[in-house]
Amino acid sequence: MKNQILKILFVISTTRVNKKGLAPLYCRITYNKKRKTFTTGLFINPNYWDSKSQKVEPPNESSNFINTQLSLITTKVNQAFLLLQVNQVNFDVEDVYRQYKGENIKIEVGVYEVYIIFLEYLKKLVGKELILKTYQKYETYGKHLKSFIKWKYKSNDVKLSNLKSSFIVHYEYYLKTEKNFAQITLNKVLQRFRRVIKFAVAEDYLDKDPFMLYKAKSVKKEVVYLTQEELKNLENQDFEIERVQQIKDMFVFCCYTGLAFKEMSALKKTDIVKEFDGNLWINVQRVKTSRSYKVPLLPQAKKVMEKYDNESSEYVLPKMSNPKFNAYLKEIADVVGIKINLTHHIARKTFATTVLLYNDVPMEIVSQLLGHSKIQTTQEHYAKVVQKKVSEHIFKLGKKLNKN
Repeated sequence: MKNQILKILFVISTTRVNKKGLAPLYCRITYNKKRKTFTTGLFINPNYWDSKSQKVEPPNESSNFINTQLSLITTKVNQAFLLLQVNQVNFDVEDVYRQYKGENIKIEVGVYEVYIIFLEYLKKLVGKELILKTYQKYETYGKHLKSFIKWKYKSNDVKLSNLKSSFIVHYEYYLKTEKNFAQITLNKVLQRFRRVIKFAVAEDYLDKDPFMLYKAKSVKKEVVYLTQEELKNLENQDFEIERVQQIKDMFVFCCYTGLAFKEMSALKKTDIVKEFDGNLWINVQRVKTSRSYKVPLLPQAKKVMEKYDNESSEYVLPKMSNPKFNAYLKEIADVVGIKINLTHHIARKTFATTVLLYNDVPMEIVSQLLGHSKIQTTQEHYAKVVQKKVSEHIFKLGKKLNKN
């Protein structure tokens, strides 16, 4: 908004001529396509006003006085405008008038400006409560917000106090039509923007949360995992090439531990600890959430760990990059006859479904083992799996009842 031009125009009102034949002279300021008209307190003969030169003619003592006053008003308005440009992120024509009148103006921040303030707040949490990758995502989403404001409002920023629920509706539309974001990505962008707005409310930059009535459109993704038969076939398959065999074993290890790729790669022998029950547990911190992740070491996982026990290494498993790991998995899937697009992430899904839920482990325990902060997160992801398990139990019950 700083690059907008302020226009000052003096006009007379010929419909309000007084008994002396004099018309009131008004000042009209225009900024960002908005007008503000106010009286100058000056009166002139309409016949002496030259609107083109913005002066009273002909030159005489009375005309010179009025022209001098108009020049002073112009100077004061321009000074007020300049002061706002220096001190304010964004302002409107009413603010220019209030500044001209010498009234106190509450310094307001813009929507994008408060996003930058929030980024500074987050930056100090990196390495403490936040990982760098998450902070970088907020930076990227901030660029989307900035481009939206430019697209919608033809400005670098808009007043935070003017933020309404319609802003969110338009932002959602922009992300969908101009950025071509899928609903799940769009939800992530708005979810992070919502956190910024909550920060603004908490810091008294904003009085009311415009997200109050907003509800994100839910996206239901089908959980892809290995069936019991596919998992067993994979476990029983051996490969002559050592690297392929290693990746197969590492994938199976994650199917029985639920570790994500980064946790698997960074897993050290010191992360395997004997817990209260006398059994070995994995005790690590998840990179994605920075939360503690504790899971008991099942026999299948323990077998893999023992296979790759190397005294010269502090790590439990061999090292491998994620792209290469997933590339080898596709070859492994072809050999075993697995039709789905096999990636490392499917191991974590298999752990939750085939290993835990299909073996009657309660949902609350599955949620805890997966490291979810809320059981609702687990329920939303694995509702269909639970439904299928219920169906199987009811079917068995039906057969049992028929026998009786």
